[in-house]
Amino acid sequence: MALASCPVAVVLDGASLTIEDLSAVAERKELVELAPSARARMQRGRSVVDEVLRRDELVYGLTTGLAERKRTPVEAGDRGRFNRLLVQSHRVAQGPAVPAGLVRATMTCLANSLAKGTAGVRPDLAEMVIDSLNDGFVPAVRPLGSVGEADLGPMADLAAGLLAHTGFSISDGEGLAFVNNNAFSTAWSALSFREAERLLDTADIAAAMDLEAFGANFDALHDVVAELRPYPGIKKALSNLRAALAGSSQWQRASARNLQDPLTFRCVPQVHGASRDALGHARWTVQTELNSAQGNPAVVESEGRILSLGSFDALPLAAALDFARIALAPVLNSAAERTVKLLQSPLSGLPSGLAARDGTPDDALAEFAVASQAIAIEARSLAGPVSYELVSTSKAEGIEDRATMAPLSARRLAEMVALGSRVVAIELMVAAQALDLRPVAQPGHGTRRAHEKVRRMVPFTGAGQAPPDDLGPLVDAVRSGWFVPDMTGPADSPR
Repeated sequence: MALASCPVAVVLDGASLTIEDLSAVAERKELVELAPSARARMQRGRSVVDEVLRRDELVYGLTTGLAERKRTPVEAGDRGRFNRLLVQSHRVAQGPAVPAGLVRATMTCLANSLAKGTAGVRPDLAEMVIDSLNDGFVPAVRPLGSVGEADLGPMADLAAGLLAHTGFSISDGEGLAFVNNNAFSTAWSALSFREAERLLDTADIAAAMDLEAFGANFDALHDVVAELRPYPGIKKALSNLRAALAGSSQWQRASARNLQDPLTFRCVPQVHGASRDALGHARWTVQTELNSAQGNPAVVESEGRILSLGSFDALPLAAALDFARIALAPVLNSAAERTVKLLQSPLSGLPSGLAARDGTPDDALAEFAVASQAIAIEARSLAGPVSYELVSTSKAEGIEDRATMAPLSARRLAEMVALGSRVVAIELMVAAQALDLRPVAQPGHGTRRAHEKVRRMVPFTGAGQAPPDDLGPLVDAVRSGWFVPDMTGPADSPR
């Protein structure tokens, strides 16, 4: 490769790509390189294809047409035209082009899948994708029109853009290998999932601020909670909350305003813990999919054969993201409810709407209760599962009779996280106002740092002042994970 002398952050070998690697390529434009072992493996896989072509065997998409034309042979002299037309005829995707970061991630997923060698393409194809990626070329890819049984439409957009830009000439079987995979769904899932993890981490620090601002009873954060119900997610959520609140004077039982607080305060470890466990399953699934071969047909090098399989069925991915969205919805619901309760004087013990002075007609932050609930409702509407949808196309004489809707599952998670970031941003702002009105004798190490960060972007709403009309910077900070380090404290919370 031309970039051999350049520093390389991510090496694609078909087996070790991580979610963090993919995020680095998508967000920071890290360089990538094809591992020498992958190149050799791809060459061996291509040798099997060359031998099958020499024997002139009937192999789906290699020496035959596709779908209902699978019985129609493609003559040797016509295969170049057939592969080029295959790419163009699958350009049925719709909608505006997706962000460049998602396209970079898709290119990375595609190259890593090809690196497994089972697609039977030449190493040159994967290196063309990688070189284009490293050179900064990003084709326009449209998102709509894939049912998740291979992302044919979006991948055809990607293929057409790369081929036109590079002038690369695809060979027998490479047109199908280019489009008949789930690289687009997998990339979108990985990036959406990474944002969901950051959102949940930030939701922990926001909830910790709520608890302190509400004058909550910290008995609900006793370490016995994780012993009574030994879920990994509960243990992690509890650890984050305790770290953020380490050093807080609110740990003294006399500081609690209530014997029992509302459930959205008392059950934070359980609610956030359940979401963490769902995301844990999604992480394992996405990580597995990143290093899987998703195409059809597949080369079995040890047998010198090419088999027709169903490896493009992405149900594990779609179902895992469905589960993640369902478990994320209660986190956002609870965040919105805590925000409402901090703004309600009878429950919070603070001025209504968290006005700077009690007894004034100022709305202060009261209307943010409406905004938070509205956005949470919209986010919750995206939690409905889609992986059980039954879609039968008119193609292939009725053989294509199921779908995973993996791209929709990934898109809904991305949209849910974007909305959820606004819910949590409002929660952070309201909690900061409440902490200013009810100063804690000694705040938690993490909550104090988080409060300072909020105040760097959103000022205190004083008497006679209108609340901020733009929380964009705070929303961006939530999405970037800027608040996450505030969960770390110098020591565990005191008993």
